[in-house]
Amino acid sequence: MEFDISEKLAMVHLIDSVIVADGEVHNGEINALAKLMDIIDFDSNFLIQARNIDLEQSVHILKEMPENKKSKLAQILKDVAISDGYIHEKESDVIQHVFTEIGLSKKA
Repeated sequence: MEFDISEKLAMVHLIDSVIVADGEVHNGEINALAKLMDIIDFDSNFLIQARNIDLEQSVHILKEMPENKKSKLAQILKDVAISDGYIHEKESDVIQHVFTEIGLSKKA
C-alpha cells in the first residue's frame, strides 16, 4: 500500500504522538518506529518534519484517506502502542481521539 507524502507526514506525526504520549520512549517503541521507517518509507529527517505539523492538520489529511488506508493506519498505531508491552492510557486516548476524528469506529 502506497501512502502519498502528506499522508506519510500525518501518519508519522501520529505515530510519534503515540510514542511520546506516556512521557517515556521505550526500546520497543524505538524498534517499532525503526521497522515502520522501512514499511512506510521515511527517515529521521522526515520524522523531524512530521513533528512540525499539528494534530489537527494530521487529522484533516487522514480524514481524506480511503478506508483501506485508515485501517492500515489503525493497525500501525495499535502496534506502536503495544510495542513496549502494554498500551498506556494516554496512548489509548491519543489513538481513540484520532479514530473518532477520522471516522474510524475501532477501539484502541
